[in-house]
This record gives sequence, C-alpha cells and structure tokens, in this order.
Amino acid sequence: MEGMELLNFQMISNVGDAKSFLFQALKAAREEDFKAAEKFIEDADESLLKAHEIHAELLQQETQGEPIVVSILLMHAEDQMMSTELLRDITNEMLLVHKKYSGIDKK
Repeated sequence: MEGMELLNFQMISNVGDAKSFLFQALKAAREEDFKAAEKFIEDADESLLKAHEIHAELLQQETQGEPIVVSILLMHAEDQMMSTELLRDITNEMLLVHKKYSGIDKK
C-alpha cells in the first residue's frame, strides 16, 4: 500500500484511536473519574491532530495543482473524522454535565 491509500488509512487509524479514547472518556466521566476523562480527551485530541495533519497535507497538494483522487476510502476517512470531532464536542459537554451533577463544578 502506498500513496493516497496509505494516507487514507492513516487518517482512519488515527480517527479510530480518537473515537476509542472519547468513549473511554465518557465511561470515566460516568464513573466520576474526571482526571482520567480529561486525559482520554487529551489523547483523543492528539490523535485527531495527527489525522488533521494528514488531511492538511492532502489539501496542500490539491492547492499546489496536484490532483487528488476522490475515492470512497477518502470520503470514509473524512466522514469518520467529522463524526469524531462531533463526538469530541459532545464528550466535552458530557464531562461538564457529570462534573456539575457530581458536585465538583458548583457555580
């Protein structure tokens, strides 16, 4: 495997890691282990950053005139990345909710 396929699979792999970290964060928040939840979210952010770096590389190639072949694999990678970003946002909100109702975040 090389070139575009490899980049697509690298994106999918990093996004899959991020998604896994986010579900672990949700579980930790539910169990009121907020430090662990925050760490899992940080790990997810790092994995998402790696996926974004690959995506940015593809965007740069296209803006420099190198054609990018749009394949089902690329569409899948981008779809997974967008849905995981949404999951990250929801996970951050759920962490705040769990903190609020556990008494940790009194305002």
